[in-house]
Amino acid sequence: MKTVAALLLVGMLILWTELPTGSAWSCPRVHITCAMLNPPNKCFTDRHCPPYKKCCPTFCGRKCISHPSSPRLSYA
Repeated sequence: MKTVAALLLVGMLILWTELPTGSAWSCPRVHITCAMLNPPNKCFTDRHCPPYKKCCPTFCGRKCISHPSSPRLSYA
């Protein structure tokens, strides 16, 4: 009985770690790639980033970025 409970707990923990972090925006496209063979990564998943930031690929490695702001429209 204890092994069944332990397996259920492990399964629930695995499912919990795979849940999305709640960020609905996606990473911006990267059009240029650096020439480094193994660029340094500041993060690997969104969980490595502070709140309201997302781990995204950049032109040279992955790093935590803020939500890109939408362009403002001016009515002249």
